[in-house]
Formats: sequence, C-alpha cells, structure tokens
Amino acid sequence: MNKIALAIHGGAGTILRSAMTAELELEYRTGLEDALNIGWNILQKGGSSLDAVEETACNLENFHLFNAGRGAVFTHEGKNEMDASIMDGRSRHAGAVAFVRNVKNPIRLARLVMDRTEHVLLGGEGANLFALEMGVETADDAYFYTEHRYAQLLKAREEGIVQLDHTADEAELVSSATVQPSENGTGKRLGTPQPKKPIGTVGAVACDVHGDLAAATSTGGMTNKKFGRIGDTPLIGSGTYADNETCAVSCTGHGEFFMLGVTAYDVAARMKYKNIGLEQAAAETIEYLRSIEGEGGLIAVDRFGNAALPFNSEGMYRGYMNGDSGPVIQIYR
Repeated sequence: MNKIALAIHGGAGTILRSAMTAELELEYRTGLEDALNIGWNILQKGGSSLDAVEETACNLENFHLFNAGRGAVFTHEGKNEMDASIMDGRSRHAGAVAFVRNVKNPIRLARLVMDRTEHVLLGGEGANLFALEMGVETADDAYFYTEHRYAQLLKAREEGIVQLDHTADEAELVSSATVQPSENGTGKRLGTPQPKKPIGTVGAVACDVHGDLAAATSTGGMTNKKFGRIGDTPLIGSGTYADNETCAVSCTGHGEFFMLGVTAYDVAARMKYKNIGLEQAAAETIEYLRSIEGEGGLIAVDRFGNAALPFNSEGMYRGYMNGDSGPVIQIYR
C-alpha cells in the first residue's frame, strides 16, 4: 500500500505576519484545515486521488476569502469569470474550463469536461452551455459577491491597473470594506482600501493508496481584467499537471510567467529527464521562475507520498498531510 498524501494552496503573494490580524489569520487557517480534512478523509477511506482533489478544491472554492468560486475577483465590467482545471495522473487525461460564469464550483465542470467529452479545454459561452447541459449547480451573481473583492475592483479601476488578489494589507482590505461607502449599482455600499502587490488561486494535489496522482486548480483570475485575459490555471502543463511516473502539481502566482515557464510540467520534466527527486525538482522550478521575474509558488506530491510546497513570494496559504505528518497549515515564509 502506498503512502497517501495531500497538499493544498490558497494563493501566494505579499502576505506578512505584521499586516495580518489574529482574527483574519485564524479564518484563513480554519479554511485551509477544513479543505485539507475533506480530501484526507477521502484518501484515508481508500478513495481516489482524483475525487480527493476535486472535493478539496470545491471546499476551497466555497471559502469566500480565496480567489476562486464564491470569492472570485471581479472583471473590469464587474463580472465574475472563473477558470479551473483537473488532471488524472493515472490516465494522463485532463479537463479545463475558462471564462465560466455563475457555476458554483468550476472544478466540477472541469472534471465533466475530462469525463464526458473528447476535449481538454472549453471556454466562454461554450463552457457555460456545457454547464447547462450537464446540470451542474449554478448560483446567481449575489452568491459570488464579496465586499472586499468589489472594493479591490473599485481601487483597480481608479488606478487603471490589473491586479491579482493577496496583499500586504489584506486585513485592512477585508475589515474596511464597509467603512467608506461607495455605490456599486446593486444597493450595497463599499469601501475603497489600498491593495498592494497580490497573487493567488486555489489548488490541491494528492497521492492515493494505489499510488495514483491527481491535481486540481481553480481561480477567479485578475481583478479588473479585460480583453479576454486567460492565465495559467486552465492550461494543462502551465498551472496544473499530473503524471503517475513523476508528480502532481498545482501552481499559484502571476499566470503569465507560469505560462512562459510551463511551470507545472517543468517539475515533472526535471524529475523525469534529470532523474532527481520531487523536492529538488520543485525548488529548481521555482528558482527558474524567479530567473524570468515570475513570482508565486506551487504544491506537488509524488507517488511515494512525498510533498513539496516551494514559493518565492512573501507567503503562500498552504497545507499538507501524509503518512508521516498530521495536518500542517502554514502561511508565512
């Protein structure tokens, strides 16, 4: 029997202990631990790695502080457009969606693309029509609305920038979202705090009792994004990858650089062609990301139940469990 393992992330970026309130840190840690327990229970009962990462990602999508599902950021037009992908390391099959709207859990739709179609990636109106055809659970715009995300949009519009999500002053961003009122056209009144340098997404990777690997990644993209921008999350090999021969990987960070580095696959390629272990391959991949001025991190597991969670930003919301360790939840460097 193989040693089971599960690792998760909730995004990386300028996450400083000095800027975090105790209450907000506890909320983040609780959200991570709840998600970790969901997947771990599946693995402990002999469930598949694929089911474990899907259910874990769903739980992270439902947590309002992470940039995926319910907590997805807003586009320039004030919409929530989400991307997700999932990959099975045993079959090397994958499914992904981009520009999905009103789907409560985009990772479930990505799984359906993999299981029910001959395709890998569906986007835009086609992806939404497929969601309707498959009868996946949907929600109205109000479900995806969070005040601190809308406050980020207002500030980004004001400054004319496109930005990601985790910031050094996130505690201020969340707590001040109702202090300085501003109409958003829906009857809600919001503040306009000052977000700084952010990065994020959610993801899960797992190894089950059979040594099968799987990876899942989901995101709301970038605040104030326009022009049909797509990041690394729905692109197999860039933001998500799994192969039983090497590893399962989920990435988080500035997607453009993860696309340029083909970062998720890069970990697997280093293991395969350099014949090195998971930890070294993951570290080298993040170092290469730094060399092309990319910022962020990744989580990875191999078929022996080893886990690696490297990053080059100030922090990364992350957690893992394996046969050697109970739940480990970490945020800062």
